[in-house]
Amino acid sequence: MSTQKTVQQQFGTVEDNHLRLDTEKAEQIVDALNTDVAALYVLYHQLKKHHWNVTGAEFRDVHLFLDEAAEAVEDGIDELAERTGAIGGTPIAGAKAAEEHAPVTPEGADVYDVRTSLENDLAMYGDIIETLRGHTELATNLGDHTTAELIRGILVDLEEDAHHVDNYLESDTLVTEGSMD
Repeated sequence: MSTQKTVQQQFGTVEDNHLRLDTEKAEQIVDALNTDVAALYVLYHQLKKHHWNVTGAEFRDVHLFLDEAAEAVEDGIDELAERTGAIGGTPIAGAKAAEEHAPVTPEGADVYDVRTSLENDLAMYGDIIETLRGHTELATNLGDHTTAELIRGILVDLEEDAHHVDNYLESDTLVTEGSMD
């Protein structure tokens, strides 16, 4: 087994691409995509944390939803990371790099009640949705309609899941101990 390591492309660089997207434009889009990958990575791990720790009267439904939502986010990460490579960039990788590059902050390691957890998720969804909308516009303005369309598809999934989280937070759901009397 070889121990020699050869860097094929340094992170943060953008090379010419076979899709003929101008390198200067690609650099801007790669930066935006890496921000999105990082943000979604943070959301993914927060959703999984809540999936693992959810308890209460609506455990099963919320547990299953959070797992499905995390899978949808993971799919979005994969699509954006692959697009980053296709336009000549290198996708961000690793938990530390993602958290440092993300425009959102995870809630931390403590476990909270399900309502607080979902409120934190909904806030993060909202921040990411706003960022993705801006990046859709950026890609469109730079003539990268494929990236814009890709982001739009991810936005559809994120907005749908954010809507579901909002529904879980309605006043007649997620009963508390005091309401069981």
